[in-house]
Amino acid sequence: MDIAHLQHTLQRDAVTVVFVNVLLQQIGLPVPAVPTLLIAGSLLAAPGPLARVLAAAIVASVIADALWYAAGRRFGYRVLAGLCRLSINPASCVSQTEAHFIRWGVSSLVVAKFVPGFSTVAPPIAGALRMAPAGFLAAAGAGAGLWAGLALGVGWLAQDAVLALIAALEAHAGRAALWLVALAGLWLGWKLWQKYRFRRLGAVPRISAAELLAALDSDAPPLLLDLRGASMVAELGPIPGARVAEHDRLADAVGDWPKAAPIVTLCACPEDAGAIQAAVRLRDAGYRSVRPLDGGYAAWCAVARPSARP
Repeated sequence: MDIAHLQHTLQRDAVTVVFVNVLLQQIGLPVPAVPTLLIAGSLLAAPGPLARVLAAAIVASVIADALWYAAGRRFGYRVLAGLCRLSINPASCVSQTEAHFIRWGVSSLVVAKFVPGFSTVAPPIAGALRMAPAGFLAAAGAGAGLWAGLALGVGWLAQDAVLALIAALEAHAGRAALWLVALAGLWLGWKLWQKYRFRRLGAVPRISAAELLAALDSDAPPLLLDLRGASMVAELGPIPGARVAEHDRLADAVGDWPKAAPIVTLCACPEDAGAIQAAVRLRDAGYRSVRPLDGGYAAWCAVARPSARP
């Protein structure tokens, strides 16, 4: 749908268009909603129609968030792991976002819509961590109101500029399309470059699960850092002898561990992304023997003794 078509459709039934657009975007489809809200705000001059469109955006956003919340509450960490695997960049692990959510609490849901990538993962994290439904819905509604209200308000206040931009895009549709394709190509190229950099970063020595078990039974066992994330640890239980760690607080997790002593990092991310990142950061901090567990938590469960499994 081009801008002109969107403009004419909004003039006919702005409430339905905004509701459907916001619902699809918040569910996770690559359908931008902010341009729709900006155009809707520029076309609706009266407070009544603006209020109805704002209400439609809030309801659509809360419905999508509630679906993700229910999925997180029902399936727990498996939903978060699935979102992590869908990411084009394996280094953007959900467990890191989860740590921020736990630290910020309810306020994180209010600002989630303004943080790229956080909007989709925050609701299932809230569900997985058993956040109270009433508090979740209130925070999700407040965040949706701020996000949609700001976009509609900007469109209303800058309606002349928005309408002029629409006219310019209509007059130069071919050039605008080329610019959009170029920007999309740059974004995709940047993401692929991040993936390439991660794969180069991932070329670090690893330890197998069997080697880890043997090392834990030795006279000088390594420090095992569990980076799985709070919801997975709460659901499946801690790993005996491991320290639960957060990426932003690795120094606290390591404590006074000698820098020459061995450390093993473990996560449940695709391609061991979180464990690799933590290992590299600890090496940069001066710890000389840090290795991620090859295969992560799944590899640990495959070889661990029954008494050692969570």
